[in-house]
Amino acid sequence: MTKQILFTTACLAAAGGAAAGDMFSDLRSWELRTAPAADLASAIGVRPDGVLAVSGAPSGFFATTASYRNYRLHVEWRWPGKEGNAGVLLHISEGPMDRVWPLSLQVQTKSGSAGDVLPMAGATFAEPLTGDKPAVKARIAAGSELPAGEWNSADIVARNGVIEVSVNGVVQNRVTGTLPREGRIGFQLEGTPYELRHVELTPLE
Repeated sequence: MTKQILFTTACLAAAGGAAAGDMFSDLRSWELRTAPAADLASAIGVRPDGVLAVSGAPSGFFATTASYRNYRLHVEWRWPGKEGNAGVLLHISEGPMDRVWPLSLQVQTKSGSAGDVLPMAGATFAEPLTGDKPAVKARIAAGSELPAGEWNSADIVARNGVIEVSVNGVVQNRVTGTLPREGRIGFQLEGTPYELRHVELTPLE
């Protein structure tokens, strides 16, 4: 299995030095959808150290142009200032929208809720939801996220309709029977600036 570097490659390419054999050669492999419309460069700043600074505005998401089915996804994020709201969007598919949010399954990175899983815009899974604004499959362990300024990691495994989520090494969620079972991978812009690094995808057979 070959590990795919999602963001590190894009950063290197923007600086003029993408590594041979990496999955994405530059940010043209990503698409931004926001309301109001904006361009990708205005929403994401690429730093020389390979960290992506995400503006958090306008509201929407940015996503790969390619789709994936069975994979392991590693994501590192932090809040450089105040803590806020964001999420990793899995299996983004064409279909109904919930305001600016696409048909997808969201793994929350929202402060205080990291590890919750939400079905977005008509997506589904077998487990019951709790709460109503929004309804979520709440994490199963005590919160394991770190304070603002420190790097968090999420490890997400998607395989044959099952999604498992760990935050900073703690198993936090598992959902089954997910629909859709494949699609694009993306990240939310939901008002608060945050940073991303070491976003890596390993396909699973």
